[in-house]
Amino acid sequence: MTHRGRHRRRRRGQALRATLAGTALALTAAATLISTSQATGSNSPGALTPLTSAAETSRLQLHENLVAGDTLSTLSRNMGGNVGVSGVLASADHTMRDEADCSGTERAALPLEPVATRAYCWASDDARTQAWAPASVTTSGDAAQDGRWGDQRVILAGWNHDDRAAGASATDRGLARVAFIDASDPAALRYRWVLLVAPRDGGRDFGAVRSRLGGMVWYQGKLIVTAQNGAGQDDSLLVFDLHHLLKAGVDSGAIGKVRGGYSAHGYRYVLPAVGSYSPAGGTCGSGEARANPCFGSLSLDRTSTPDSLVATEAAPADGTERTRIWRYSYSTVADRAGLLGSDSLGRVDAREAYTTKAAGLSGVLSYTPAGARKADWYVGHTPASGGRHGTLWRQSGHAAEAVQCTGDQSYACWGQHTASLSYWQETGELWTLTGADPDTTPERVLYAVPLTAVNKSLG
Repeated sequence: MTHRGRHRRRRRGQALRATLAGTALALTAAATLISTSQATGSNSPGALTPLTSAAETSRLQLHENLVAGDTLSTLSRNMGGNVGVSGVLASADHTMRDEADCSGTERAALPLEPVATRAYCWASDDARTQAWAPASVTTSGDAAQDGRWGDQRVILAGWNHDDRAAGASATDRGLARVAFIDASDPAALRYRWVLLVAPRDGGRDFGAVRSRLGGMVWYQGKLIVTAQNGAGQDDSLLVFDLHHLLKAGVDSGAIGKVRGGYSAHGYRYVLPAVGSYSPAGGTCGSGEARANPCFGSLSLDRTSTPDSLVATEAAPADGTERTRIWRYSYSTVADRAGLLGSDSLGRVDAREAYTTKAAGLSGVLSYTPAGARKADWYVGHTPASGGRHGTLWRQSGHAAEAVQCTGDQSYACWGQHTASLSYWQETGELWTLTGADPDTTPERVLYAVPLTAVNKSLG
């Protein structure tokens, strides 16, 4: 039975690959274009408004803070050295279900139009838990131009602990973890959890990163994530180095150095932070403090020169104020691979910034088509009320567009409570995941839609 099931999954994988190569790239014939001129009232966020004044863009400036190199060397040496992404994937102990094996309610969380060409559901324990929720995604398509890390295709998904959920453990409060998914075989995705930590005592110890991962980007050897609600890291970006994936040799509930070695609260692997980027303007917030934005979501733009990190601020779904979206350039200096471009004082300036009327953004992506002078910006919108599909808008300096759903003539055709967007340039796929709202505990699905299908749906 197991052997036949394996062949069945492989046949489904072959069918998926054929679909990606051909007919499923076309949009369902039922979708129609909705543009700014056709939209009414607040249904459309309209065109982007550029931020051009120095006073406005200075609020987006960051300051780089890197951990001393010997701190990471000490911790790596004490914990037995880097096991690498391949080492983590070799011990993957969870299996994802492909779309055919997802439940009906899980499949109902997928976008209505355009349809997902690849979709996966989590292992049963992660699919059912209310204490953890997915929040962000990035892939080896971000990390490397050829879409592979070594010889493997990899997806990283960040999950947050919901401290308010029924059954939530006090010892898990605020923890952040990342699923390292081996996606080399599209018919058999498997993953392993890795705990995010921060080095202490010069690398002789580490503690938990207690934060919310609203966005994450894996570029070259670095992973940059948003840090929200973590003690001392309320409004920062944290930086991790994939060359410092370490194994915890002691299995206990403690986090850090213990008798006999190191423990990671039951997790076998940890990824220690190597630095952070903090807003130069100070702590973010509401009212006047809102001038200093709280980070919401992140993505990578490989079509800019140089490659850039795209960001959006966190804003409520029922908010009325305009939301900022902007970009920072990555460094092109050889020994700063994966870090942002900074000056001699460690300052990182936003290279381009806009505001949008779209509220409650659940992902942002910037992409410049071949031959175009300006990038298109894609923003996901999650409705304020739970249990509904969202909307994926494409915005520019001239217009905003989305797909109008055939069934109810609304524009809510995107996935339910999606979180972050990631474009895999080598395959042309736009990746995201559902289930990011812990208040409604929606179904959790990881899925991909060809960007060509999104654009065809927009005319």
